[in-house]
Amino acid sequence: MRVLVLGASGATGKHVVRQFIKRQIHTRILIRKNAVVPNDVQEHPLVEIVKGNINELNDAEMNQLLRDCDVIISCLGHNLTLKGMFGKPRYLVFDAIKRIYETVPKRAEKTVKLILMSTTGYTNTLSGETNSPGEKIILSLLKLLLPPHRDNVKAANYLIAKMGKGDGNVGWVAVRPDTLVNHDKESPYEVCESPVRSPIFNAGKTSRINVSYFMAELAIDENLWKCWEFKTPVIYNK
Repeated sequence: MRVLVLGASGATGKHVVRQFIKRQIHTRILIRKNAVVPNDVQEHPLVEIVKGNINELNDAEMNQLLRDCDVIISCLGHNLTLKGMFGKPRYLVFDAIKRIYETVPKRAEKTVKLILMSTTGYTNTLSGETNSPGEKIILSLLKLLLPPHRDNVKAANYLIAKMGKGDGNVGWVAVRPDTLVNHDKESPYEVCESPVRSPIFNAGKTSRINVSYFMAELAIDENLWKCWEFKTPVIYNK
């Protein structure tokens, strides 16, 4: 097995890479040219580092990036700076997901798992999820005023509306953590099909390391994958 991790230099992405190192799985990571990854990741023989921006790769480079990968995990996100939130690319996550989907079907030799780190700020209306009037107002404002939130919503919508239940070559899961927190160790967590608390008025917490553990398990546990494939599970710390 070989896994590709996008956004591997980020706060959650580096935990994802370490999960696969612990499981002795070959991992390819794509990071920006000026990005820094921890020494234990950078120097590990199971980790292959590719530098560049996925939205700037040509077709040959994109095919090379996806070569031999059974699982693609996106932990891409916008930096919490004015430039990161309001500068280009406005649709970092959406553009990456769309590019992957358009490239993977050309590689018909295998089925690929695509796992997206999304957010509880995304409402999966196709599965019957609804928001209260207050939530609708605030989420609409976030979508209008904050490009990163709009990007995350557009990426998740693309998975559901465009990719649907796949074409035989791509399966997907969009993992929705609630408020992300930093913990050093994994802890008990629960996974729900839809939010069980308001992401605006009664948000829960989810540790990044728990998100990384769940995504790694999705990658390697076929029963768990079949349970959540083509769904948008929500993960909370217990």
